[in-house]
Amino acid sequence: MKPMGPIPAWFAEEEGMLLIGGCGAASLVDEAGDTPLFVYDMGIIEAQVRRFREAIPKRIDLHYAIKANPYAPLLSRMAGLVDGFDIASGGELAMALEAGMDPARISFAGPGKRNDELEVAIHAGITINLESEGEGARALTVAERLGKVPRLAVRVNPDFDLKGSGMRMGGGAKPFGVDADRAAALARAMIDGGADWRGWHIFAGSQALDPMAIIETQAATIDLAARLSDAVGAAPPLVNLGGGFGIPYFPGDERLDIRPIGVALDTALNTLPDILTDSAFAIELGRWLVGEAGIYLTRVVDVKQSQGETFVVVDGGLHHQLAASGNFGTVVRRNYPIAVANRFGREPTTQPVNVVGCLCTPIDRLGEKVALPPVDVGDFIAIFLAGAYGASASPAAFLGHPSPRELLLG
Repeated sequence: MKPMGPIPAWFAEEEGMLLIGGCGAASLVDEAGDTPLFVYDMGIIEAQVRRFREAIPKRIDLHYAIKANPYAPLLSRMAGLVDGFDIASGGELAMALEAGMDPARISFAGPGKRNDELEVAIHAGITINLESEGEGARALTVAERLGKVPRLAVRVNPDFDLKGSGMRMGGGAKPFGVDADRAAALARAMIDGGADWRGWHIFAGSQALDPMAIIETQAATIDLAARLSDAVGAAPPLVNLGGGFGIPYFPGDERLDIRPIGVALDTALNTLPDILTDSAFAIELGRWLVGEAGIYLTRVVDVKQSQGETFVVVDGGLHHQLAASGNFGTVVRRNYPIAVANRFGREPTTQPVNVVGCLCTPIDRLGEKVALPPVDVGDFIAIFLAGAYGASASPAAFLGHPSPRELLLG
């Protein structure tokens, strides 16, 4: 028997059927037409935004990293909830504009931006977070050809990382951003080249559950932004502090308390170095906003025995929910929270089961030796915390299976 992550406490049942946004899982499958199905509850997302607004100082803007979940109906709703979108490709740029976000409130990060992407971004008035000196030079060349003044910020690879983060994006040799000891020179070169310098983007890591680690990283980020700005000799219009807020996927994880983070930020904002006193600040979040709002529903097509183990075979798999299979940024595979949606809350059997997908590969495993109630063909398996890095972050074309359906509630 292997443990699973905690099922969020707000999910309830009615006559054994899991309720999502007040609706039974089976009725949602009927509404969507079939499984596999991702369901996103907008009410949970709105509650997360409220948590942020209540805990974090009002001076700090909330940005949504749309790579976490770019489902178009969800993006349209997010555009009215947050203060900006952060994108990482030309495709996401088009999605952000289609969702109705003001181009002046969109920033474009990510290494390897092509010239055509730079051209579209500069023409639209989107801020480009430069990842290298070469990208800065190309941006100036493209802008000159267009007759536009480019909005350029510098993404910094900091000389520290976010302790305990699930995915470290800064500190050490990284493909992201410009090393801290060269960042000021790049910013000065862009200013001298005629760009509208928009400030700093400093992202140290993601998926942290320790508020003290986030507090320490944010303090170091503000200090670094001040030192770099002094070296440039100009105040940054915006300092993007990155994100890092995690959600409890695995056994032993606890939900992040962001209230101490807000208290520490309030103190920091009241004691800013002189060069940052007029700067705006932002926190960029993805999975923390949408991750807990999503559930992946997949139907049981077979239950079989092999060498004394039970395998529950479903019509979904890692081609839709790669992260739950343990193949998206995790070193050791651990079980996401999982349940039988039509027997939600029922006592598990003493015989653990393996929940596996329909793909012809041994890594297509959604639950390993988990305790579930009795499972029959036709039942619905629910994978929780599926609102981020699910459908769009999985190899949907692998083996030619259909793409999952998606449904936004609320």
